[in-house]
Amino acid sequence: MLDNHDNRNLSDVFKELQEMQQVQTNNSQKTTKAPKPPKAKKQFAFPFRNKTTYQKCYDLKLSHIIVGCGILIVGLAVFFPKNTSFTQSYAKEETLEEISEYELNRHRLNMQSIISENAEMDRVKEQVTEERDVEFITEYTNNPTLPKSEEIVKQEGVFGKENVTAIKTYENGNFVEEIILEKEKLVDPISKIIDIGTSEFLAKHKVHLGDTMYLVNTSKLKKTANDNAEEVAEVKQSLDVKLLELPSEEWCKVSFDNIEGYLKTSNLTSSYTTPNIIEKNRIQRILIKVNIDMELNRTSGLTLNDYKKIFTGLPNDKNKIFQDNYAAFYNAEKKYNINGIFLASIAIHESNWGTSQIAEEKKNLFGYGSYDATPYESSFEFADYSEGIETVAKSLVKYYLNPSGTKIYDGETAAAWYYNGPTLKGVNTRYASDSEWNEKVFKYMETLYNRLQS
Repeated sequence: MLDNHDNRNLSDVFKELQEMQQVQTNNSQKTTKAPKPPKAKKQFAFPFRNKTTYQKCYDLKLSHIIVGCGILIVGLAVFFPKNTSFTQSYAKEETLEEISEYELNRHRLNMQSIISENAEMDRVKEQVTEERDVEFITEYTNNPTLPKSEEIVKQEGVFGKENVTAIKTYENGNFVEEIILEKEKLVDPISKIIDIGTSEFLAKHKVHLGDTMYLVNTSKLKKTANDNAEEVAEVKQSLDVKLLELPSEEWCKVSFDNIEGYLKTSNLTSSYTTPNIIEKNRIQRILIKVNIDMELNRTSGLTLNDYKKIFTGLPNDKNKIFQDNYAAFYNAEKKYNINGIFLASIAIHESNWGTSQIAEEKKNLFGYGSYDATPYESSFEFADYSEGIETVAKSLVKYYLNPSGTKIYDGETAAAWYYNGPTLKGVNTRYASDSEWNEKVFKYMETLYNRLQS
């Protein structure tokens, strides 16, 4: 682009270019030394002074040609020796970058081709002001209540906003570059916050706060995280607790059946670390409910396999009567809603482990129907042991274990003729004349239940 004070016309420019080309041709013929390859030439920049909010500057056809000529003049300069320079510039001096070095070019230039190519170039600059996102930063915080190396997003990041004024350059419709002129902040970005876990204890057992853990041995629940603190409860081995807090890697706060306290982390395990702990916990949960005052008009919570384990190999079951009939006690429990272990304990007590005459000859393990004066003669005789087990179960449910009007089996309701509570002591009141009957039966119950842990 020519300066406004340059009054030469286009023909003068072409004439001068041709003269310089002729001089270069003559010089090339006189020398036999090959010129050095030209070094990379710096590009000319034509910044725009106008800083309006939005401006497009398009070169007219004539200006395209003039710009091409300006570029050509610079290109021809490389044919001159290093100490040769132009004394007069055809572009605005304050907008041209200094040309530091020129070297000879062995190739002849096609002036017409260069002018034609530059005349066809569509170079556009535009000044724009637009709203843009401002990137947020991500902050990381160590969290001792998360498993080591685990990450959790505590706060999502939000982009900020800013107004940006810039000059964009396009060539033939393609974006080339932009120059930022000004930025105006509109909204600050919000940082993204990520917690990184540091707890070795949680990572080892693959648990989080709020998860269930289990006791590896019977332990005392403490009021504070201190060995000498007051005890608030005892937690049996294999029982489950809920993990509430982790004040340190050595102590944790837990909840056991709504009782809160502190335990050492070394006393705890998880289902990941100890896969069979869940089954042990199920058994332990059953066992902690076993007591002489437990309610007997409900099932034991044991499975058929539990019954098999309990009754198989009993040392005192010489005739294997209970081992062979464990399923009968289980079925009676499920069918009539009665504790089957209680039912079996009565049978063991009344038949002396199935060795009594009534048990052996009449298949009657309970002495059912007997009177004190004529125990053998008055007792019922059954076709097999399972028939006697079911008969006694129905009788206990209907007359001893449930209040009057309670819905029981086969659409019937409890008669409650001898009801004095659903416990051993309540049954003892009218079932046996021996006042210690309930305690003797309970000992058998404990023996059978404890076999679950073997």
